[in-house]
Amino acid sequence: MNLALWIIAGLLAAVFLLAGANKLIIPKEKLAKAPGGGWVNDFSAGFIKTLGAVEILGAIGLIVPAAFDVAPILVPLAAVGLAAIMTGAAIVTSRRHESKHAMLNLTYLALIAIVAIGRFGPESFS
Repeated sequence: MNLALWIIAGLLAAVFLLAGANKLIIPKEKLAKAPGGGWVNDFSAGFIKTLGAVEILGAIGLIVPAAFDVAPILVPLAAVGLAAIMTGAAIVTSRRHESKHAMLNLTYLALIAIVAIGRFGPESFS
């Protein structure tokens, strides 16, 4: 189970690192033109940049604390934080009637929930 949690956390970390970096680097106008990017028009540029930074911190939190065995409790906490972000993302995309993107967000949410539940357990890193 530990190996499966590491693999899932690693893949999610890569996804959130890339998504967060895109939100930080790419201007809001260009993000809005991307497929499924219309949601950015509902939010300020500052919010989008903040969201990108939080996603990067969450990605780091999924891997680094456990990898270096420094405060590994931060891993499930990072997963819970990213789950909150994905819950919001699923709500936003479903309100915009973007069902494919809502389902993708729910898939990420399910994977993050697996990591959170697995890492909160008594044998979380064994």
